[in-house]
Amino acid sequence: MRSARTITVIGCHAEGEVGRVITGGVLPPPGRNLFEQREYLRTQDDGLRKFLLYEPRGGAFVHANLIVPPQTAGADAGFIIMEPTDYPPMSGSNTICVATVLLETGMVAMTEPETVLRLDTPGGLVEVVARCHEGRCQSVRLRNVPCFVARLDAKVEVTGLGTVACDIAYGGAFFAIVDAPTMGFAIVPDEARELVEMGERIKAAAVEQYPVKHPENSDIHTITFTQFSAPLVKDKDDRTVGRNTVVISPGKLDRSPCGTGSSARLAVLHARGQITGGETLISQSVLGTEFQCRIEEAATMAGQPAIIPSIQGRAWITGSHQYSLDSDDPFPHGYTLSDTWYRALD
Repeated sequence: MRSARTITVIGCHAEGEVGRVITGGVLPPPGRNLFEQREYLRTQDDGLRKFLLYEPRGGAFVHANLIVPPQTAGADAGFIIMEPTDYPPMSGSNTICVATVLLETGMVAMTEPETVLRLDTPGGLVEVVARCHEGRCQSVRLRNVPCFVARLDAKVEVTGLGTVACDIAYGGAFFAIVDAPTMGFAIVPDEARELVEMGERIKAAAVEQYPVKHPENSDIHTITFTQFSAPLVKDKDDRTVGRNTVVISPGKLDRSPCGTGSSARLAVLHARGQITGGETLISQSVLGTEFQCRIEEAATMAGQPAIIPSIQGRAWITGSHQYSLDSDDPFPHGYTLSDTWYRALD
């Protein structure tokens, strides 16, 4: 085979959400920090993301993470997150996948029973504690970047739906958080298509009506996701459980409970006095998988209240792959079709 490009990828998923990890074949992009490197890929070399995420090598369900040398002092490794339409500054499920792959493949030395990692991301430095046994990561807890509420009780006018109430919060990206029962949803697998369709409509309207930006980095802006959340309940083990699902453009549900979405929701719950520091929230996905979430400490962000949340979950390696580009392949940047992508992308 005449290969114009070969990239090594470790397959992985965190509580159901695919987060593949690029381990070879790609040089670090230029930039003085992870955010600048992310911006270079986004604006100058987006072909890498399309090559791996678009068909025929990827799919609407695929995320990928590029491992790069850290740029922040004291960090063990860095990674840049690539999703179907975006490069989020931070992702909880992808962090759990990256930490698991780094440790279980030996890229970073594993220490049992616990390994502490510091991972550089475009959104900031993230500390990870992995519980390890016999060469495996039994769980990964990440301490997220500062998260905060941008707006409570925003009224979004959505064509065909009328006024939709939502909270807007940052958990590593900006989320419009909507009450699921009010919109007629129980957050179960059979509702997936309808959740996607409504979530994309709500997001488009919220983006237009409620511009947002990060107070410390104005290049982090715009609502990226819609999150549907169910009211908090106590389960049979007296745990506080909050079911949710996050719609990821161009139209799929996060299979995990979404680490950044859960972080944004914690910021809202804390602002409303519904959860306190140190209290555990079991964030539950549409598949029933779980993250253990809690507020580690209160913080401020440019003078406004914020929280430092942590998210704990598990990832599983699914395989090792070498993706190649034949020099005659007519689709070097892949393709998308609306039959599986909800809407086709350029």
